[in-house]
Amino acid sequence: MAKAAASAKAEARAAESAAIRRRWITLGEVLAVIAAFISALTLWNSWSERSDSKADQQAEAQRASARVATLVLIATNSGDETLVLKPASAEQTVQSQRILLPASLGVAPVETTGESRIEAKWFERPLEKAREAAHLPDNSRGDERLPMVIITRFLADGEPHEDVALYDVGYTISGKFLSGHKVTLRGLSLISRVKTAAAQAKLDARWRTLLPPNKP
Repeated sequence: MAKAAASAKAEARAAESAAIRRRWITLGEVLAVIAAFISALTLWNSWSERSDSKADQQAEAQRASARVATLVLIATNSGDETLVLKPASAEQTVQSQRILLPASLGVAPVETTGESRIEAKWFERPLEKAREAAHLPDNSRGDERLPMVIITRFLADGEPHEDVALYDVGYTISGKFLSGHKVTLRGLSLISRVKTAAAQAKLDARWRTLLPPNKP
């Protein structure tokens, strides 16, 4: 009986030890799976961060490229009768410009190369006649506006671009019809960008709103 009891206890201890070993094996497998999952999650996070960073860099590069390729002209006075034009961005260099005036003024497009500018003498006399026909005062009551389309060919980051935009030129006029008028240029204001094919039509439409024909 004693031997049987001892044998039974030994078998029980052996079974318990085996069960403990199995539990440790199972726990080890679980920990291995958790470690593998954490490792995979870390790798995915790292890849995702790199991808997001690359996407952000690409988006910023595209925005920077768009900014560089977008032209805004600013004007400074060089005497009363000339506005000197230059890009607002120092990264842009104007190569040439073609300036369109309202068709009713009968002024041919003006071409400039290298020295971007607007000169009152290009349109001064036709403008005076148009104001006279519209029965407008000899002297301005403030800044008057003359629309024009400026087609600018320029370089940005060494790449050629073209910008077509409708601007208003601010001016004042003074004097008498018989003794002559003086047109003084004041500044430049961007109205909108336009397509080349529609540029003259947009320009003429704006001029009609600013100076209606045959105004009583």
